[in-house]
Amino acid sequence: MKRRLFLKKSASVTAIVMTSDSLLVAKEFKWKADFRYLRPPGALEESEFVDRCIRCNKCSEACPNDCIKFFGMENGFSSWGTPYIIPREQACILCMKCGDACPTGAITVIEDELSTLLAKVKMGKAEVDEEHCLSYQGKTCGVCYRACPFPDIAMTIGYLEQPTVTTACVGCGLCERSCIQLPQAVRIIPSYTGSG
Repeated sequence: MKRRLFLKKSASVTAIVMTSDSLLVAKEFKWKADFRYLRPPGALEESEFVDRCIRCNKCSEACPNDCIKFFGMENGFSSWGTPYIIPREQACILCMKCGDACPTGAITVIEDELSTLLAKVKMGKAEVDEEHCLSYQGKTCGVCYRACPFPDIAMTIGYLEQPTVTTACVGCGLCERSCIQLPQAVRIIPSYTGSG
């Protein structure tokens, strides 16, 4: 009888472990599907950036806004140790100090000047979800517009401060970070997806 009980309990534990492993795998796939990140401003094209980055963390050390994080294994082995930004948590203020600190040119030096920033920074592009945006629902908001470092250039506003993103958007994420809606009505579509 003891042996039967032992086998039954062992089978239950195995099933629980297999189930939790399956849930972890499913959760990881969902995380990857939902996970949006930005590369620092001035980062090279993704494959070249990953090859050239030496994972020295100097970009993060130079960042006064503390927005640069580093990948573990969650984004695959090739991304391990490379810098990324989650705009909803802490957006980029476009100070361009990360490029100055990068020793390999994985993040290029970009002059902190309006026309240069607009021409060379391509982190992504903001998209407004009109179904969630308060201004498109008849309530004046405008928080994203006021957070934009290039108001009336990268983002314009209309009736009830309804935001419109222009092609000049560099994808810094300040609009996404400032959005008061949950889920947020403004999201940055990263340039590495080919949609930015």
